[in-house]
Amino acid sequence: MKMNIKKNDKVKVLAGKDKGAEGTVIRSLPAKQRVVVEKVNMVTKAMHPTQANPQGGLTHVEAPIHVSNVALVCPKCNKATRVSVKRVDGKKIRVCKKCGADID
Repeated sequence: MKMNIKKNDKVKVLAGKDKGAEGTVIRSLPAKQRVVVEKVNMVTKAMHPTQANPQGGLTHVEAPIHVSNVALVCPKCNKATRVSVKRVDGKKIRVCKKCGADID
């Protein structure tokens, strides 16, 4: 299954403990159908002391969330929307289903 959400896209969370939250995609994991969204799905992780982090201890990091639980926010109409694909000059361009604006 192809993912329509890429890195640096603004998304809105549709389901889960952070429902309604908006954030930017930090990382996309297409093989697992997941995305990591900034300040969403925060988990506590125990870290061993390393050279980069000599103290160690508990840290809060973003965990991946399934792509079906997020929706792309259109930059033009600023609403959570689905995405269609349109070909222009042989290139695929993502298009907002609500207002018809080009996303790429």
